[in-house]
Amino acid sequence: MTKIGLVKKEEKSKPCTDLFVSLHAYRTRTTKTTSFSVKMGVLQRLLGSLLLCSVFLCLVEGDVHYYDFVLKEANFTRLCMTKSMLVVNDSFPGPVIRVHKGDTVYVNVQNQGDYGLTIHWHGVHQPRNPWSDGPEYVTQCPIEPGTNFTYEVIFSDEEGTLWWHAHSDWTRAGVHGAIVVMPSDETGFPFPEPDGEEILVFGSWYYIEDLNAVVAEDVADGSDTPRSDCYTINGQPGDFGLCSKDSTYRWQVEYGKTYLLRLVSAVMNAELYFAIADHSLTVVGLDGAYVKPIVTDNIMISPGQTMDILVTANQSLGEYYMAARQFDSVRPDDQTFDKSNVTAILEYKGNYTPPAYPIFPSTLPSYEDLLPAIEFTNQIKSLASEDHPINVPMNITTKMYIAVEMNSGSVTETSDDITVSLLASLNNISWVNPTTDVLLAYYRNISGFYASDFPDFPPYFYDFVSDDLPDNTELTLKATKVKVLEYNEEVEIVFQGTNTINASENHPMHLHGYSFYLVGSGFGNFDNVRDPQSYNLVDPPKMTTISVPMKGWAAIRFKASNPGVWLWHCHLDRHFSWGMSFVLIVKDGGEPKTSMREPPPYMPPCTDSPTIRLRPSHKFSRTGK
Repeated sequence: MTKIGLVKKEEKSKPCTDLFVSLHAYRTRTTKTTSFSVKMGVLQRLLGSLLLCSVFLCLVEGDVHYYDFVLKEANFTRLCMTKSMLVVNDSFPGPVIRVHKGDTVYVNVQNQGDYGLTIHWHGVHQPRNPWSDGPEYVTQCPIEPGTNFTYEVIFSDEEGTLWWHAHSDWTRAGVHGAIVVMPSDETGFPFPEPDGEEILVFGSWYYIEDLNAVVAEDVADGSDTPRSDCYTINGQPGDFGLCSKDSTYRWQVEYGKTYLLRLVSAVMNAELYFAIADHSLTVVGLDGAYVKPIVTDNIMISPGQTMDILVTANQSLGEYYMAARQFDSVRPDDQTFDKSNVTAILEYKGNYTPPAYPIFPSTLPSYEDLLPAIEFTNQIKSLASEDHPINVPMNITTKMYIAVEMNSGSVTETSDDITVSLLASLNNISWVNPTTDVLLAYYRNISGFYASDFPDFPPYFYDFVSDDLPDNTELTLKATKVKVLEYNEEVEIVFQGTNTINASENHPMHLHGYSFYLVGSGFGNFDNVRDPQSYNLVDPPKMTTISVPMKGWAAIRFKASNPGVWLWHCHLDRHFSWGMSFVLIVKDGGEPKTSMREPPPYMPPCTDSPTIRLRPSHKFSRTGK
């Protein structure tokens, strides 16, 4: 069992850990809107639990870790210009969270910024605990300035590299960081123990200082959103960025050693190609799960995805560029994308004369080269070993066929008036955030904040990938609709890419609270007779984010065994801002261990929600209506 990058761990048994964290959060947060009677009631419940714990030891699985995230503005200089940006603990990217499989982490988020936000733990399943999942107005309301909130992040079967990020507006451009999940002591890595590790986080950099304000204005008036000015590796543009050569990120290696390279794509709106000059990459993990080793000269990574890659330092002593550039899947005549080449340097230790310039990877595909992306993604298969088995659902009880669309106009359910603006939709529904988060409304049976009739199929069928679509395909309905699933349903969803408004491109679709199996994908319109015959049901990749191909389709399967409220959305933030998302509600299973956990003593209040809260309903009587 490797000890790469480990920190000192807590004891296995923690007396009333969750209670003490709750008391700490209660004591330290600002509660301007909380009445005296409510505060006393919360305190009485906590003290009552503390009395019980003085008799019985409260145990948690795995080890317990604690982190403080302080969010505040800090100045950063990139591309010859300085701007202020909201970050965590004064760093860009933010701090790395390190755990073992099955651990629990408490993160006290202190918002010293100027606007509210939330944090999401991307790829962490959070079993029965949507309260700490984080998406704004889905599972919680924002942590307002001057307040704090403690997240309980519960790890289960994840193993490898994940990440965390803000889940409010476009705040994640500066608020994000890596999560390293080490294997348990009993199993270790399913490959020879590496000699070291390195983390590379891809990001997007904007000259714009108040990015959220600009995006909000663009969305409000129906305009396109900003393109990034460059990409970054560990916060730096690299040698080809203006005024950036002296700050290029460097990774030192020793000849003959093998390293575990952990990649995180925190990029806002683009897929990337990545390569290291003269070095092969052996991909061994994706989205917190192991895959059969893939030896390749380059990879394609989508926003939201993470990868684990073995790199052996077996070349002549010298310096080699690690480079990435955008993989652009939109139509060729649209050249508005970010064409920067971001670089870091792999630098050998030892005695040698450094070259004038590092070697650039000749195997890095060009921006619009489609074939390398297809060839790479088609190779990805689950490890599917005895220590890392898979369990592909075979008895499908719910099938959904979801058209992924760009739109140029909308109506609401209360009006036939057409509003012309850029939007995005799933099955012709463009998501609208409610004023109270869906989780609270569901848990407390508060009606009026969402409807439970998200459709299983598009409202009409047509040649989704045609280059000549009728104008009536451009219109969408703005609404807040969810899909309700029974506990343990086995679900198959086919995402169908479309060419509405001539804007087909890859869509990285991400599901909160679950991993799923990518059982098939292809180009053209999905054929529900022919295409399922080619499904991989033996070793399909287990993922949390898939790239639905432009003018193509992707089929996934999962078992709805994690009760709660979970978001599905495109991880291109411009599409997410335009409404390309919907929510799954998975009902309780009928007994405590198959039911959603009770909420913590404190959740950030919703400023626009009703002032009188309904009492919590019994957990087994929630209907999701």
